[in-house]
Amino acid sequence: MDFIAILSGFGVGAIVGMTGVGGGSLMTPLLLTVFKLNPAVAIGTDLWFAAVTKTAGSLSHHQAGHVEWRLTRLLLLGSIPASLATIALMHFTGITKGWAAALTFSLGIALLLTAVTVAFKQVWHGVGLRLERWIPENRKPLLTVLCGLILGVLVSLSSIGAGAIGATLIMLLYPRLESHRVVGTDIAHAVPLTLVAGIGHATLGHIDWSLLGALLIGSIPGIWIGAQLTRKMPEKLVRTLLCLSLVSAGLKVIY
Repeated sequence: MDFIAILSGFGVGAIVGMTGVGGGSLMTPLLLTVFKLNPAVAIGTDLWFAAVTKTAGSLSHHQAGHVEWRLTRLLLLGSIPASLATIALMHFTGITKGWAAALTFSLGIALLLTAVTVAFKQVWHGVGLRLERWIPENRKPLLTVLCGLILGVLVSLSSIGAGAIGATLIMLLYPRLESHRVVGTDIAHAVPLTLVAGIGHATLGHIDWSLLGALLIGSIPGIWIGAQLTRKMPEKLVRTLLCLSLVSAGLKVIY
């Protein structure tokens, strides 16, 4: 068993436990730089990592009553067909050099978007309250489906977006939703989306299964320890370091 992979899983799990975000955002760059996987395999492996690690969180939020299932269904109504269509297009065209470039660019953009959403986490609630004046209630279901569609394409292309970006979109559309319900709904939506996209990438041969197993072994204790450290580590410091890492990784991937 690869000790470096277990240690990497532990480190990413600890950051997820401390901040609630950063799993896919940090795992995919790690897979590219440390383990030298090609972008398609890195993205596919990370999708399965996200699906497995977020399942427990989804069950926990469901048991606590933190999931708005109506919103989850609306998001999935857009994201699952978008993910299937994206994967189908990859099958139809084959993974050419053009696709490799598109996957890499999408990954870089997703990393930068995640950095922005994390950095301005406290701002989005206020922006959502202002948008509420301009968005009629009867249009929100359609806009929720549209957000799901965007997430479906982004996650299938980059493995990133179902976490911090998804939560931000929910917050912008539903600013009066309690924060724990935003998180619970976001995680409940992320599990089936990453699983469907992960299965799609598996059919394309884009998964390193042995590496995935080692990463998961490290992530389980990492998430638990990270959750315990939340009380001792200054959140602002952790989020600042996370944002700097995301921006650095995003720019490196793009350029």
